[in-house]
Amino acid sequence: MIMPGERLDAIDRKILAELQANGRMTNVELARRVGISAPPCLRRVRALEDQGLIRGYHALVDARALGFEVQVFVMVGLQSQAEADLSAFESRCRNWPLVRECNMLNGEVDFILKCVAPDLSTFQRFLTDELTSAPNVISVKTSLVIRCAKDEPAVPFDVLEERQAEIA
Repeated sequence: MIMPGERLDAIDRKILAELQANGRMTNVELARRVGISAPPCLRRVRALEDQGLIRGYHALVDARALGFEVQVFVMVGLQSQAEADLSAFESRCRNWPLVRECNMLNGEVDFILKCVAPDLSTFQRFLTDELTSAPNVISVKTSLVIRCAKDEPAVPFDVLEERQAEIA
């Protein structure tokens, strides 16, 4: 893993940006786009994977088109914020299929979950049978997504480039 003080060079950043845009491109095409030959490009990709900067390759699927009509953000408050209790809740979230993201927050809410479900009744069953009855859960507030104006899972390398240019 790259430490916060370490910097990627311009080619590594280009590789990451290209793979974010299209993780299925061939190594030859990737090398052409970043301006190096294929063998060193492949070595760089493998190194980025080994460092944990590339965590995997995934297809972006259309959840609604596949029948997951309901998306909900759920704010969860816990009774205890002891590390063992936080870890236990995170572990539980990893085992709930409807929970697609689980983020611990600071402030009034302990966790925000992003959930998907095929319909409202399926989500309601999860909410009442699993989430609200889970140990240590003291409050749950839900917000149903009406529509999504932006869903961009990639990181904005252009912002990073601008910041690094300002620092240099």
